[in-house]
Amino acid sequence: MNEKQKTIRAAATVEGVGLHTGKNVHLSIKPSAMDTGIRFLRSDIGENAFVEADAFLVTETSRGTTLEKDGIRIATVEHVLAALTGMGVDNAIIEVDCPETPILDGSSRHYTEAIAETGTVEQDAFKDYFEVRDPIRFYHKEKDCEIIALPADHYRITCLIDYQSKVLGHQHASMNHIREFRKEISACRTFVFLHELEYLLSQNLIKGGDLSNAIVFVDRPVTQQELNRLAHVFNQPRVEVRQEGILNNLELAFFNEPARHKLLDIVGDLTLAGKPIKGHIIATKPGHASNVLFAKQLKKHIKNNTEQQQIPVYNPNKEPAYDINSIKRMLPHRSPFLLVDKIIDVTDSSVVAVKNVTMNEPFFAGHFPDEPIMPGVLQIEAMAQAGGILVLSTVEDPGNYNTYFLKIDNVRFKQKVVPGDTLVFKMNLISPVRRGICHMRGIAYVGSKVVMEAEMMAQISKK
Repeated sequence: MNEKQKTIRAAATVEGVGLHTGKNVHLSIKPSAMDTGIRFLRSDIGENAFVEADAFLVTETSRGTTLEKDGIRIATVEHVLAALTGMGVDNAIIEVDCPETPILDGSSRHYTEAIAETGTVEQDAFKDYFEVRDPIRFYHKEKDCEIIALPADHYRITCLIDYQSKVLGHQHASMNHIREFRKEISACRTFVFLHELEYLLSQNLIKGGDLSNAIVFVDRPVTQQELNRLAHVFNQPRVEVRQEGILNNLELAFFNEPARHKLLDIVGDLTLAGKPIKGHIIATKPGHASNVLFAKQLKKHIKNNTEQQQIPVYNPNKEPAYDINSIKRMLPHRSPFLLVDKIIDVTDSSVVAVKNVTMNEPFFAGHFPDEPIMPGVLQIEAMAQAGGILVLSTVEDPGNYNTYFLKIDNVRFKQKVVPGDTLVFKMNLISPVRRGICHMRGIAYVGSKVVMEAEMMAQISKK
């Protein structure tokens, strides 16, 4: 069965300090309509100050992922995005009153728990997955990072890190299914090396940082004077280095918590691709810069290949789902107005139909005698009849129903249909069938070329 889109049931609120500004941030995750995706709203700027969670709006990745649109900026977005994806939320508005999200404990845990406490709700639209059909390979030479996406029937991630550090060493982490995110990944905190921490402090950054929102690795000898200074900066009574090279600020939640946190960042950053993923992501030495570049590559792949991947394969030798006699038992149309020859595939949310166009079609006598072209209105009618089969397949006695148009939108004709063409229509539900009303999007193909597309709404009514 197809999964439905989800949004949050009611507003979920968290408050905390922004990592770099040091300002108190109020963040509220709010419900959003189906097919609207995830958007940030800077409430301190205005009620329409939206920034979409889009990889092509990323402007900085040096200390987290930053989005910006029309001068509206929102930083450190990866942890809240990871929480939304990890909890299966497709549509939400993330309202903040500051240029960055709160760092909290450096993980996604507080966001995830806030969503879980409020709960999610299904919407009347199906999830639009990006399904990895063929391997997608990416190499970021500057960072020596490789990311590969492989076909899989659900979202899974394998992450490998190597900082060439005796303290941190080689680590790997895996998430075998997105449902593991809350328990196994969301609580894993960010980490930093001591020399990086010192640099950030010297640049007057991480004003909201303290020793409770990052694991600090010490990979060089440190004097007591330096430790005393850190204790003073972070308002701690004492700071010391443990034997394993970690400051005594935190206990590790997992032995491989750093690798798990990098996996968390991948979940957040790849949310910027714009669709939930069905595929196995394998990342070696990932980071925000590489993650975002890969998200952009996925987004381009989605844009360039979605329609190509959806082109139905018509095999005349394969037994149809419904032949012409079965279609006549379902549809009331008859010659010369029955414009579907066979149904080659039908599911609970889609149908694929075939119309063989021959010179013997009666409309070619007048449209046009010297240049026969199938009228666009009849292409729409044929598509509608295919959609009628889809909705009629949901009732027990389809022959006792008629199908009526309610609405036609966004019709586009892209190629002439002429004698000898085999039209293949693919219809997908935009929302589930309710009370006999079917809202569909259809694409008509001749071979691999799109010749027509439309959205339509129809209703079945008992005779």
